[in-house]
Amino acid sequence: MIAERGTRDKLEKYFDLNRPLKIKLQIQGAAVYDFCCFGVDKNDKLSDDRYMIFYNQLSSPAGEIVGAEISSGMEFTINLNALPEKIQKLVFTGSIDGAGVMSEISSHKIFIGDEISANFGGADFEQEKAITSLEIYRKNGWRFNVVARGFNGGLDALLAFYGGEQADDDTPPAPSKQEPPKKISEPPPTSKKISLEKKIQDGAPKLISLIKPLKVELQKRNLLDVTARVGLVMDISGSMQNSYKNGFVQKIVNKILPVAVQFDNDGELDFWFYGTHYDKRPNVTMKNYEIAVPRDWKKLMIRLGGSNNEPLVMRNIIAEYEDISLPAYVIFVTDGGIYKTGGIKKLLVYSSYMPIFWQFVGVWGSHYDILEKLDTMRGRYVDNANFFALDDFMSVSNEELYSRLLNEFPKWLQSIKNNGVLDGTAKRLRPPLPPREKSFLSKVKGLFGF
Repeated sequence: MIAERGTRDKLEKYFDLNRPLKIKLQIQGAAVYDFCCFGVDKNDKLSDDRYMIFYNQLSSPAGEIVGAEISSGMEFTINLNALPEKIQKLVFTGSIDGAGVMSEISSHKIFIGDEISANFGGADFEQEKAITSLEIYRKNGWRFNVVARGFNGGLDALLAFYGGEQADDDTPPAPSKQEPPKKISEPPPTSKKISLEKKIQDGAPKLISLIKPLKVELQKRNLLDVTARVGLVMDISGSMQNSYKNGFVQKIVNKILPVAVQFDNDGELDFWFYGTHYDKRPNVTMKNYEIAVPRDWKKLMIRLGGSNNEPLVMRNIIAEYEDISLPAYVIFVTDGGIYKTGGIKKLLVYSSYMPIFWQFVGVWGSHYDILEKLDTMRGRYVDNANFFALDDFMSVSNEELYSRLLNEFPKWLQSIKNNGVLDGTAKRLRPPLPPREKSFLSKVKGLFGF
């Protein structure tokens, strides 16, 4: 069903309400967008701020509403029958964080399960900073209303409105005159947040334009105070030759370094090149980052070999982080051609008992094989890896890049804290390190008895 603005109906006509219902909001545009679900009472007030679900609070107290960030939006999974009686309505909104107005967006999509969708464009809105997208409310059961109306002001104004008095049904929403509630979405200022900007300005001023989009994503995910080791692994197999020649690989290093400056107390990026063999390089810092890719990279490419041997470099990374007490966030960049799937899987299982998160990134390539199946890969103690592919790394905005890079990291951090990985107790459950795979030559010699 394609819904229009103002469409109202009973949800039970389309869905089994004994099962979780998924609501998805997406906005495409040039600004940074925040998405929120307000669980309000009979007076349209947010009387319990635990039922405000957004990027910094992704679950209600008993998990009746759970949010998850997706590409250009957020998905909410709702168990309507489990909501307390005091929650009479769920209001879903999108708002602009920073500059921009809703008339400038290219599209706003609303999905109710797989059955109902609506799509609006910038022409449907004016100079508003927010949109009230959808309402789900109690009235002889549960009903929905596709609102799709602009709201003057951004998230602050939405908070003030839902913290104030009930608005008349025929009156357009306006911010309450009451003192707005404390904006729980705004983390308190931290010295680390300020120091990142200062460090980059003092040490690598050419990278200063990367700080704002990075800080936006860090703040959204409550990562401003996280301390972690950061590693970058770069594919230097033969198919990557043009990427090195055109300077794209150096630009990747430039974009990743601020992440290390933010997370690592020393502000250094652990760095590996790999092909058939690997080379652990000197750590990348704000002093040497511009020569992280050596001028004689062709010699290095020849020396390391032209095929992909991920297990070999993964073993070295595991050894590097064997005894650390901090999380390790490893960004692993490849253009595909993955074929050592068994070895990769075994090492991901083995390292799932350790505080190592593997963020695989595909660039300009294909045949990613097992990396595209990480979401369904079994046998790991915790989910310790994520993958996304970019058709063209350099054409993606910095906002989108950092959003994808940091999307799964917060969930993993919480998981390792809850499951004894961070404090090392999970290591006692770890299986033995898988033996190294024999080379093709060794296998042939064994086959013929040499």
